[in-house]
Amino acid sequence: MLKTGLFGVLLFASFSLRGAVQDQSDGGFIVKLGLQIPAPPEQVYAKLVHNVGDWWSPAHTFSGDAHELSIDDKPMGCFCERRKNSSGGVRHMEVINVDYGKTLVMTGALGPLQSMPLAATMSIQLKPAADGTALTMTYQVSGYQPHGLTSWTGPVDGMLTEQFARLKNYVETGKPEK
Repeated sequence: MLKTGLFGVLLFASFSLRGAVQDQSDGGFIVKLGLQIPAPPEQVYAKLVHNVGDWWSPAHTFSGDAHELSIDDKPMGCFCERRKNSSGGVRHMEVINVDYGKTLVMTGALGPLQSMPLAATMSIQLKPAADGTALTMTYQVSGYQPHGLTSWTGPVDGMLTEQFARLKNYVETGKPEK
């Protein structure tokens, strides 16, 4: 099961990720990552969506198995996770905007944030670049917590940095780890 402690801040200096926390306050935060992937946007998008179980870290799932994850890339589609050996599951996010190969926007609080009264939106933009694809991911979270949300900024930034570094590695090498 996903534990809050798994959201440790991770440094990935060896990856060409840039950006990070754009803003934070007691009422919310914005994490923004940018990376270059040497593959066409359509290929990056296909692996992002249709191979999520191959690159997402199993440590950041409820089932412990990233292959239980799926993204149905259509409006009202689900970034969902099946629960092994049961009929249950988890809706991590809902797809609200799709432009195949270019844009994927989903709403939902991830992991331990799900049990909090929060609104969250993740926007993933893919654009052609000289060396392949420029991918930008922005995750915006807002809501109320008695002691504010700033303590969640670093852990969420670390988790998202890890996931998108894994995606980059997967597209480049077929393996999520370097």
